[in-house]
Amino acid sequence: MELDLVEISPNANPPVCKVIDYKKFVYEQKKREKVIKSNATKVILKEIRFGPQTDDHDYEFKKKHAEKFLQEGAKLKAFVFFKGRSIIFKEQGEILLLRLAQDLEEFGKVEQLPKLEGKRMIMLISPKKK
Repeated sequence: MELDLVEISPNANPPVCKVIDYKKFVYEQKKREKVIKSNATKVILKEIRFGPQTDDHDYEFKKKHAEKFLQEGAKLKAFVFFKGRSIIFKEQGEILLLRLAQDLEEFGKVEQLPKLEGKRMIMLISPKKK
């Protein structure tokens, strides 16, 4: 009959086997995996960039964008970029990021506290589940 004996569930007691066309079985299995993969949620990472001396108006404007990103379900990567000698204002950058984390507390939780990496101080915020 041109069919194969295929073990479907080897962990079951007794193991489950079917007499089917193996190539068709493999094709359908790949198709199922593809559908599952396409339905999986993809993590989107949005970035917001600050300077160490970001003004209040600019801060509020960027905070509004950050709220929108978190409400859409995207992760937020907020960072302060230090140009030239502005690296001496590390404390200001950290204060700015912690203030942002406090303002966005109702929309997301801090995944990674502010950490200096080269000329950037980075903080990650993930959205709260609905």
